[in-house]
Amino acid sequence: MTAVSEHLAVKVRYFAGARAAAGVAEEVVRLARPTDGRPLRASDLIEAVLSSRGERLAEVVPACSFLLDGVAVRDRAVEISDGAEFDILPPFAGG
Repeated sequence: MTAVSEHLAVKVRYFAGARAAAGVAEEVVRLARPTDGRPLRASDLIEAVLSSRGERLAEVVPACSFLLDGVAVRDRAVEISDGAEFDILPPFAGG
C-alpha cells in the first residue's frame, strides 16, 4: 500500500485588490486532507485562505473569480490536488 501524505500543498496567488487585501502576492497553503475520505475542494481552500488572511480579503473574495492550474473554476466543489496553483482574481476595470 502506498503511503499518502496527510497534507496537500497548494500555491495560492493573489492579484490586484486581492493581493492588497491579503497582504501577500502568493503563498503556499498547506491543508489537511479531509478525514471523511472526500477530496479537498476549492471551497475548502477558499475557506482556509479567508480564515488565515482576515476580514479585508473576505470583503474582496465574493466578487472574485478563480483559476485552478490556469482553468476557470466554475464550481467550488472542484477537486484540488497536491501541488496545484490557485489564482484569486478580483474584477479588473479597463481593457
